[in-house]
Amino acid sequence: MATDALTPARTARLHRARLALPLLLLALLTPAGCDSGGDVFDGGSADSAAAEDGGEPDAGAVGDVRPPCPFTAAQVSEIVGQTMRDDGNCLFGDGKGVASLAVTTASADAGKMTYEYQYDQAGKQYEKVVDLDRGERGYLAVKDIRGEAVLIEGKGTYTVTISSFGGGTAGNEQILRRTLDAIPA
Repeated sequence: MATDALTPARTARLHRARLALPLLLLALLTPAGCDSGGDVFDGGSADSAAAEDGGEPDAGAVGDVRPPCPFTAAQVSEIVGQTMRDDGNCLFGDGKGVASLAVTTASADAGKMTYEYQYDQAGKQYEKVVDLDRGERGYLAVKDIRGEAVLIEGKGTYTVTISSFGGGTAGNEQILRRTLDAIPA
């Protein structure tokens, strides 16, 4: 008497075949979807669109320019008083995995949007938070092993974080102040 039941080996082959077909189609269609040909629409920047309309670019637009990293490893080494190396993306380390200094940049408008939240968080995380008398807004926050500073100036927003330089709260404050002083106005 014959049975219509599939053997385990035949069932496994059918499952693999069902999976293989969609994967094969995906592999064939993916390169077509990633075509970077010249038919891609580029609406241009907000400045060029405003100029075409005869208007002025919106000075308060969120898309204003993010400044580049303001430092080299040599400059950071001079600021902190020890040899630092560039680990990329404006992150500088001592090469031993201990001390670090990082600068995150953003547009001035982006910095203004997040400033109150950052300031509030700093008050909860650090022993000392002081307002800066430079730029549009800014603060410096420190404790024994780390610190951060946020500076919003016309060119953009700079967030500096430091860790494990071994100078305590006062030493971290000095490093942050020297770092902020070295950021071009």
